[in-house]
Amino acid sequence: MPEPTPQTSPKPRLDRQPLWRHMLGAQLRTLRHGRDETLSETARRAGVSTQYLSEIERGAKEPSSEVIAAVAEALDVTLLDLTIAVAEGLRDAQTAPARAPRGPALFALAA
Repeated sequence: MPEPTPQTSPKPRLDRQPLWRHMLGAQLRTLRHGRDETLSETARRAGVSTQYLSEIERGAKEPSSEVIAAVAEALDVTLLDLTIAVAEGLRDAQTAPARAPRGPALFALAA
């Protein structure tokens, strides 16, 4: 009979953890919307292309620290405040309970 292997604590699955770039993008979009600005207005002030800022906001690009600082400055927020907001979003996402399905997904489960 094989000897039992010691159990280890399960490693968190990376596909369930939010990525920094996704949280950063969401925070930048929230800040931009709060200022009622278009992508092109913010991108122009930050010195980046509208397409690149859009990709950052969607979490499709991992911007350099220089670009993050430029976009933060364009949105009148300090790099420290932006970093804290992203870190808090990551912490909240880690500790948030699993969401119950809503809308069509809820009805699909009921069927």
